[in-house]
Amino acid sequence: MEVKKYNTAITGVGMYVPDKVLDNKFFESIVDTNDEWIQTRTGIKERRIIEDGATSDLGARAILDLLASSNTSAEEIDVIIVATVTPDMFFPSTACLIQDKIGAKNAFGFDLSAACSGFLFALETGAGLVESGKYKKVVVVGADKMSSITDYTDRNTCILFGDGAAAVMLEPNEDIRYGIQDSILRIDGSGWESLRMLGGGSKNPSSHETIDKKMHYIYQDGKAVFKFAVKGMADVSVEIMEKNNLTSDDIAYLVPHQANLRIIDATAKRMGITNDKVTMNIDRYGNTTAATIPLCLTEYYRTGKIKKGDNLILAAFGAGFTWGAHYLVWSME
Repeated sequence: MEVKKYNTAITGVGMYVPDKVLDNKFFESIVDTNDEWIQTRTGIKERRIIEDGATSDLGARAILDLLASSNTSAEEIDVIIVATVTPDMFFPSTACLIQDKIGAKNAFGFDLSAACSGFLFALETGAGLVESGKYKKVVVVGADKMSSITDYTDRNTCILFGDGAAAVMLEPNEDIRYGIQDSILRIDGSGWESLRMLGGGSKNPSSHETIDKKMHYIYQDGKAVFKFAVKGMADVSVEIMEKNNLTSDDIAYLVPHQANLRIIDATAKRMGITNDKVTMNIDRYGNTTAATIPLCLTEYYRTGKIKKGDNLILAAFGAGFTWGAHYLVWSME
């Protein structure tokens, strides 16, 4: 059997969240809801909105933050993978637009769509490119301008989402005790009707009818998504722990997708871990879709909470349905 020569490790992090804040009081003025109702059911107090810019602007700023903090030149980047469901446009890709904005003239790149699981799917893809031996520096950025596809008259969805971006640098690490150790990723397309945006694609091209029917906004069957998400995220998190002989005591942090506090709590409970071992920023940013997990990684690392050698379980669930988990041993000092 071939002995693995190296793992893929995260060697840099960066983030960007807009300045404009929408607190729960804002939604009390536009839909039938209130602060207590929102916090009790979601855990969200605030979310950020970009007023002048697109997803590529969010992603570019997150990568520039990564480059500055890791003393890396944009010209050193080999690959840019953008996880997003809100590309600037169908084509060119948001990766192309970000590449131009940051001056990564030696990189190629592409967009990846897996909704709220997008960062994990992109992480898996980036790790495969690194471990091919051909690419040394792969940037994975989760970026979404969710305000661009949110119907602010729909109280079931408008309270949930915010805009933001965060990025990680992936590089080969010869010490295989660190880096990405394992992953489990899954999809189930039978759940597509429960969380979707119908308008704008080849099935329903943009027209007066699609606009009138609000087909260019997020639709979510909250009860169906909640039921599947709780089971999917919890099951896959426990599965990856068991597969790697990890107990709850071995886990430094669960880094979950920030969709709903109750989903996060249910996942932690199934894993047997306490709330102090769960990374959280949903209260300040809401659901930033592909950006939630790397935002947590960046914030918790920069505040000294995540340390070298920590065992992390990254878990997500999203439209598709898509879901999965990564087992990562943190390598940055």
